[in-house]
Amino acid sequence: MTALADAAEVVLALPDLYGRLQGTRLAGDFFRSQVAEVGYGACDYLLSADVEMRAAAGYRGDYGDFVLRPDLGTARPLPWRERTALVLADAVDVSGAPIPVAPRQILRTQLERLAARGLTALVGTELEFLVFSESYREAFEGEYRGLRTASRFNTDYALTGLGELDDLVGALLRNMTEAGLRVESARGEVHPGQYEIVFRYGEAMEACDGHVFYKTGAKQIAERAGRAITFMPKFDSGEGNSCHVHFSLHGADGPVFEEHFLAGVLACAPAFTLLCAPTINAFKRLSPDAFAPTAAAWGTDDRTRAVRVIGTGASRRFEHRIAGGDANPYLVVAGIVAAGLYGLEHELPLPPAGGDGVPLPRTLESAAAEWRGSAVARGAFGDEVVEHLASAADAELTAFAAVTTDWERQRGFERL
Repeated sequence: MTALADAAEVVLALPDLYGRLQGTRLAGDFFRSQVAEVGYGACDYLLSADVEMRAAAGYRGDYGDFVLRPDLGTARPLPWRERTALVLADAVDVSGAPIPVAPRQILRTQLERLAARGLTALVGTELEFLVFSESYREAFEGEYRGLRTASRFNTDYALTGLGELDDLVGALLRNMTEAGLRVESARGEVHPGQYEIVFRYGEAMEACDGHVFYKTGAKQIAERAGRAITFMPKFDSGEGNSCHVHFSLHGADGPVFEEHFLAGVLACAPAFTLLCAPTINAFKRLSPDAFAPTAAAWGTDDRTRAVRVIGTGASRRFEHRIAGGDANPYLVVAGIVAAGLYGLEHELPLPPAGGDGVPLPRTLESAAAEWRGSAVARGAFGDEVVEHLASAADAELTAFAAVTTDWERQRGFERL
């Protein structure tokens, strides 16, 4: 609450289906006196709109109302805006009942199922992004072509060649630390202009809340610096932007490594790929020789697998490597928990490490079909959530089908 006490402005924000923060700016005194306890009305299309904010996923009579109920425990200052705080909200109906398809509620439901078994989940996300020398305005006006990356070559683990990145990365690190996120590491990555900042792991919901705060804040900080960054999984033919999720279970007596749980994560990975790859672009990253997994296989400290088991003792955990930079962290983690619980409930055996594994879907269309047809998904999430997320994929596919791409023109204008 400290962040709210003196805030002149409060941003009340709801994570949408894509993990983006959507919401409204409120005067601080108005928030404290009128909104903090009862919430603030908003249009329900915030949970049924596509990337272009077109209502398309068919949620319960679009353009009705629901309430943004502040979760005051999520309040953080926005150090890059004077006397401003951000508070995450849960979507509830006018009676106060949670909206089932809201991403935070989807995750909360799975975490409650986990808690019923006396278990909690600790999560840490690793999110990569590309930095460009141009501003967002310049990138837009140039139709996102001819952009200059802020480093000129592979700077993976490099300590030189990062001069054009240092100012922005420094601002990101300072501001996120001031906002209360605990930074663990920051380094250059493989693609020119690529960087990764890693934050300390935490309770699953808290980690996802920090993830969406960081992603939104990073874009705002970049814009103020006259730079552009992107988290899209596959900007070009180079290495993509991933979102690796480190996951561990804890019981009453401490860390628990459950092979049945991991077996469930692998068994459900093909059907749950949609939760990790919600866009057409995401599947450009999930391809052979692209430093991303293509099958539901695991290994011990093996970065070629969908899941790698790492650490020893209390730090033993697995790293889930399917999601790209466009993934909604609440949905990714909810999928991991639901799949793991399926493995526990059915005592699934863990296949040997290093096997080929069942192939993951190669397209958004096939991922949506597997998700929609999954009895495990319907049992864990319910028909409403399954159909809502599948409909969002349908909307993405419909939008793409209506566009003629540069590739098609270059390939067919003259030669076909």
